[in-house]
Amino acid sequence: MTPFKLTDELLEEIRELIAENKDAELQLMMKEFHYADIAEIADEMEVEEATYLIKLLDSEKTSDILAEMHEDIREAVLKNLTAKEIAEELSELDTDDAADIINELPKELVQEVISEIEDREHAKDIVDLLRYEEDSAGGLMAKELVKVNENWTVTNCVKEMRAQAENVTRVHSIYVVDDEGKLKGRLSLKDLLTASTKSHIKDIYIPKVDSVNVNEKGEEVARIMSKYDLEAIPVIDEIGRLVGRITIDDIVDVIREEADKDYQMAAGISQDVEVNDSIWILTRARLPWLILGLLGGLSAAAIMGTFEDMIAKHAVLFFFTPLIAAMAGNVGVQSSAIVVQGLANDDLKGSVSTHLLKEMLLALLNGFILALLLLLFTWIWKGSFATALAISLSLVVVIVVAGLIGTFVPMFLHKRNIDPAIATGPFITTSNDIFGILIYFWIAKMILGI
Repeated sequence: MTPFKLTDELLEEIRELIAENKDAELQLMMKEFHYADIAEIADEMEVEEATYLIKLLDSEKTSDILAEMHEDIREAVLKNLTAKEIAEELSELDTDDAADIINELPKELVQEVISEIEDREHAKDIVDLLRYEEDSAGGLMAKELVKVNENWTVTNCVKEMRAQAENVTRVHSIYVVDDEGKLKGRLSLKDLLTASTKSHIKDIYIPKVDSVNVNEKGEEVARIMSKYDLEAIPVIDEIGRLVGRITIDDIVDVIREEADKDYQMAAGISQDVEVNDSIWILTRARLPWLILGLLGGLSAAAIMGTFEDMIAKHAVLFFFTPLIAAMAGNVGVQSSAIVVQGLANDDLKGSVSTHLLKEMLLALLNGFILALLLLLFTWIWKGSFATALAISLSLVVVIVVAGLIGTFVPMFLHKRNIDPAIATGPFITTSNDIFGILIYFWIAKMILGI
C-alpha cells in the first residue's frame, strides 16, 4: 500500500468538486481514502469546505474523521452542524472519543447534543466520562470492553461475549469480574477455547492483571503501559469495580502531548501553544522566559562591571566571556536534559548525592580535556601562561558547577512535584550564565592578582 501524501493538485481537485457540487464523484473519491487521510485533507481546507465534506459522507466514516481532525478545525466545523447532526456523529464513536468532542462544545450546546443521542446507554456512558479530569485515567478510558462473570460457564460466557463484542471495535482482552463488578483477572482466549463447555470461568481465568485507578494521572498510565508492553489496560474505581479500559492509541496521544509540552518548556515557552495561535497568545507564552533571560543578562553585565579594572588591564578576558557563558549553559542543559529524561521514564535510580557525585566526576573529566585544549590555544595565541591558566581553570570550575546545577535543580523540582522539564530551558541557561561569569572573573582575579 502506497503511503498517502496530500498534494496541492489533489487538494485543488477536491475543492473544485466541492465548488461544482459533484457529490457522486466526491463520494467515490473519498471512498478510496482512509478516514485519517480525509481528516488531513479537511485540516487544509476552509471551514465551509470541510463542513461540506462532513455533511456529504456517511456518519460511520465522518465520526472517525472528526476525531482525527485538528482541534481548531473540528471546533469550527461543529459550529456549522446542528445538535442532531453532532449527536449522529457521536453515536458512531467510542465513548472516550465522543466525550473528548463533547468537551469542546459550548456549555449551552452540550445538554442538547446529549439529549439527541438515540442510544441512551451510549449517552449515559459519555456523561459518566465527562465527570473525570481530562488528563486522568478516567478521562482517557473508553467504556467499550468485553467482560465476563467469574460464575458463568464457558457456554454462557461465549454467548455473552458475542453480544458485547458488537459494540467493541477491537477486543484486546477479556476481563473477569465478580457479581459486584469488581475486577478479578483476565481470560485467555486459548484457555476459553480448550476448556470444557461446562467449566466455570472462575476455574480457568488468570487472576493477575495490571490495572489503574480512575484518578491516576495520564503520564503514570503511559509509564505503566510502556513498562509492561500493554496494548490496553483496565480502569477500576475506588472500590475496585471495572469501569473502562485505556487502549494504546490514547496513550500515544498522551505521550506526544507530554513530549510537545516538555519540548516547549525546554525552549522557554510557558504554556501549551501551537503555530496557528494568535500573536497575543504566543507572546504570553514566550515573554516570561524572555524577561528572565533579560534579567539574567543584566545580572551578568552587572557582575562584569565590578571587574571593570581587571578587564581594562587584561582585555583578553573579555574575549573569552561568551565562551565561558556558552559552555556553562550547554553543560547545564545537557545535564538537566538527561536527568529530566530519566525522571520521565522512571529510570533515575539512587540518591541525589550519588547522581551529583557521578556528574561531578563526568564534568571534571570533560572540563579537564576542554581546559587543556583551551590552555594550549590561549598560551600560544597570547603568550601569557598566567592568563591562559586563569581562563582554563575557570572553564573547569564552571563546567563542574554547571553540571551540578543541571543535575540538582530538576531533581529538586521533581521532589517538590514541579515539572522538572522547566529546568531544561532558559532557567538553567540563565542561572549558569550568571554563575559562570562570576566564577570566571573571580578565579581570574585570584590568579592574575588584580
